[in-house]
Amino acid sequence: MSTTPGREQTAFLFDLDGTLVDSVYQHVLSWQEALDAEGIALSVWRVHRRIGMSGGLFTHMLLRETGIDFDEAQVERLQRGHAEAYRRHARSVRPLPGAKALLDTLTEAGIPWAIATSGRLESARPVIDLLDVDLSRVPIITRDQVAYAKPEPDLFLAAAEKLGVPIDTSTVVGDSVWDMLASRRARALGIGLLSGGYSTEELERAGAYRVYEDPADMLRHLDEVGGRR
Repeated sequence: MSTTPGREQTAFLFDLDGTLVDSVYQHVLSWQEALDAEGIALSVWRVHRRIGMSGGLFTHMLLRETGIDFDEAQVERLQRGHAEAYRRHARSVRPLPGAKALLDTLTEAGIPWAIATSGRLESARPVIDLLDVDLSRVPIITRDQVAYAKPEPDLFLAAAEKLGVPIDTSTVVGDSVWDMLASRRARALGIGLLSGGYSTEELERAGAYRVYEDPADMLRHLDEVGGRR
């Protein structure tokens, strides 16, 4: 995908979980199982508030909140336990309303877009397949490809570079405050979606200039965010 020569065009850089697919709570349950297996008691709401950041940072922050001393072996076990649990829960993941239609509309209009996720390719690939993405045309950036994941900007910077578009004419679409913080650090605009469980106020405080319910709602308002059809 490339932009029209001589014309600055908005490119959309999409988060995956909670933005295009309804998978946030499957991730929450998977982390809860991994924590339970290590004998770590942590409320589900605390887990949910960390979904969207990198797995390594996520694990360190959760363990820090418990006040438990931990080592890298425990971090690795937690990440492995989450991945194993998520493989089971992923069977119930579905695209969010309007996700496929939104992506198809952008493609038909010649508007460049990419997916950038904090998940690793192993867990992200089956979910991306639900969206019928043409992997020969659409860049997919996963945690495996960057040094740091959200709230660092690396994922979105890499996605813009892969598209061949300037990051400052790109728009990040995400469902968490971590997406919005990463978009600000990347110098991109941010659109928040409520489909991941964060409120309008939280997303706006983190940097979203528009907030919509889900991909279907964003599609209905595509013209107001630079997506000319």
